[in-house]
Amino acid sequence: MTDTPEYFPSRLDRAEQIILGLAERQANTQEQVDELRQEMRELTTKIDTLTDNVDRVLARSAILDDVLLELRDGHEQHQRNFEEHQRTTNAALQSLESILLQLTINNS
Repeated sequence: MTDTPEYFPSRLDRAEQIILGLAERQANTQEQVDELRQEMRELTTKIDTLTDNVDRVLARSAILDDVLLELRDGHEQHQRNFEEHQRTTNAALQSLESILLQLTINNS
């Protein structure tokens, strides 16, 4: 029978140490994977929130664009109406001026 010295582990002991080391690394790796999954869930939630916010902003922007177009169209229509009223008023004033001039001439 041969005795193996204490400082030389047997093959079985070395295999056991390797297996224990691998099991420990696997447990650590699984823990890291679980942490990464949780971080991914949190990031996904944040992305969903950001996407919802972007969708709301874009929808509001589209509404504001429509409102601005309507305001611009309304302003242009009011401007045309004002110019037409201005022409009509000027024409009426010229007519009144002519009538007043005629009345002034006739009464003289």
